[in-house]
Amino acid sequence: MKPILQLKEVTGGYSLKRPVLHGLSIKVNPGEMVGLIGLNGAGKSTTIKHILGLLKQHKGEIFINGNTLESNPMDYRSSYAYVPESPLMYDELTVEEHLKLTSMAYGIDKKEYASRVDYLVDEFQMRDKLTKFSAHLSKGMRQKMMIMSAFLVQPSLYIIDEPFLGLDPLGIRSLLDLMVKMKEAGASILMSSHILSTIEQYCDKLVVLHEGHVIASGELSNIQLASGINNASLEDAFYALVKGGV
Repeated sequence: MKPILQLKEVTGGYSLKRPVLHGLSIKVNPGEMVGLIGLNGAGKSTTIKHILGLLKQHKGEIFINGNTLESNPMDYRSSYAYVPESPLMYDELTVEEHLKLTSMAYGIDKKEYASRVDYLVDEFQMRDKLTKFSAHLSKGMRQKMMIMSAFLVQPSLYIIDEPFLGLDPLGIRSLLDLMVKMKEAGASILMSSHILSTIEQYCDKLVVLHEGHVIASGELSNIQLASGINNASLEDAFYALVKGGV
């Protein structure tokens, strides 16, 4: 199976002299949800910034649908949608204008746009907020706006960074249900989160980062094996791995 996302021996960071990431190799296959977990400073956000093209790796290669950012920037960028930890919006645009801007950027036709938006605004209870300026929205509503923009696109790959911050319980459930729906339709998801119980329940595979290294990866059984604790929960296995400084 050809992976949707592949990192091959990626070393990188903000300085050539002090790399944050050290030889990362990660794969996300079609229809697969992969959880990226680690302590603060482990390199999760830096990894995501490299995938997005916001940082240039020092060594190694990153592929989305077989393309690198250098070889085919248009196809590379159009293959993913990103939900950041902190909402990034234009204060002078309404919710509806943000959605329309996203649809134009990704070339979604009007009929398909209308159908997708109709579903998303009901799912996230945002229909009465369509004409509101983003500056007037709460943090949770702004996060829902970012999620709707990402899932409006329906790309091959979703990159989701700490998506649950600021969401109410109903919003969290709607997001999880939507991720499962997109995964079942064949999309791939790379999700970073500190909520390990949710990661364990929803993700097919896991990548544990520690001090810029992948110290364990694969299904939960692989993480348990690496931690030395049979039948452990993800939380217990993760704690054993990072506490031991593997």
